[in-house]
Amino acid sequence: MQTSPKPGRDWNVSPAADDAAPPRPVQEDVRSGALRSLARAMWILAACATVAALRIGRDLLIPLVLGVLLALVLSGIVETLRRWRVPRSLSALVLLLLIAVGIGGVLDAIWTPAQQWIENAPRVLRTVERRLRPAQSIVQRLDAIADRVSNIASPGGKEAAPPSATAAPSVTAASVLAGTGWFAASIVMWLALTLLLLAAGPGTLARMTATLAADWHPANVLRIIHAIRNEVGRYYATLAVINVGFGAVTALVMWLLGMPNPVLWGAIAGVLNFIPYLGCITTLVILSVVALVTFDHITHTLLVGASFLLLAAIEGHVVEPVFIGRRLDLNPIMVLVAIWMGGWIWGITGVVVALPTLVAAKVAASHSVRGGALVRFLSPNRRPERLWEERIARRDAAWRRPSR
Repeated sequence: MQTSPKPGRDWNVSPAADDAAPPRPVQEDVRSGALRSLARAMWILAACATVAALRIGRDLLIPLVLGVLLALVLSGIVETLRRWRVPRSLSALVLLLLIAVGIGGVLDAIWTPAQQWIENAPRVLRTVERRLRPAQSIVQRLDAIADRVSNIASPGGKEAAPPSATAAPSVTAASVLAGTGWFAASIVMWLALTLLLLAAGPGTLARMTATLAADWHPANVLRIIHAIRNEVGRYYATLAVINVGFGAVTALVMWLLGMPNPVLWGAIAGVLNFIPYLGCITTLVILSVVALVTFDHITHTLLVGASFLLLAAIEGHVVEPVFIGRRLDLNPIMVLVAIWMGGWIWGITGVVVALPTLVAAKVAASHSVRGGALVRFLSPNRRPERLWEERIARRDAAWRRPSR
């Protein structure tokens, strides 16, 4: 019986033709895939090199980054005063002087109680050690059991030799003066850069930034700078108001609980709350230690800690989401990762600048045609079409606004 050829197949083509070279579009797809893989690898290497450079050059870069951040926060006020015919340099100098006077006033108000606690630090430590002695004995017993288990599990059951005592690093007057001099120079550099950036204005910064790439137009960079300045300025202005109220409520609660120097603890709570996560944890530890030293009953100490935890929970889960969370719209996972990496790279400064960096990256990406992927990565709960509509609306509004 003769079988009929199946439809769609040419029986006149030899089998060798199936093993022929792939058509040209397939070769181009393979080549483009290899190029994309190479570009992805180059981006990973560039990111690793950037992280290494940031960690190595932290002493050099921290004053510069803090200067740019403070300039972004104060730039809105300076530009508003400029519309009232006030020169940028004069308004910037007055703002920095007012900030210095405010910080000096707060330090003067809390200096006396803080100095008393510093002078009583040895007595406080002895009291804390005496109160925590039962817990310390339990921890020592657990450590002894862990050492015995590790010795049994080690080959031959031999105990590990005690570590040799290392000489304590000597602290000389020259090293202290050198560190103090570098810190003072960093503060001067920070304030000087802030003053110069505020006096120059966003236009100068946009022209400087546009020279880094040929396809960056100064007008587009100026719009991005305005958007970043607005978002960062609103964030810190709102956070400052929240922290002032948080510090005042903390001082009131500590006064009601009988804590000594409640104004000092309220000021510490308000200032440290600018540091995400770590600020509240540090304040909780300080208040717990002070309560442990001040009060005789452990229940009073637990009440102080529980009261502050309740205030921190209300501030972090109710107040901030209402006034800040809707505006930022950042992925909390990315916020936590950024704070962790910032702390690893730059310490406390990295924790402080991590969130403004995410905000700046999101705003810059939302004003770029190719930044949709980054915006969706930083704000995964928002729909792509909504992001595109907001980007077009912002761009149209920026085009209507006269540039200066």
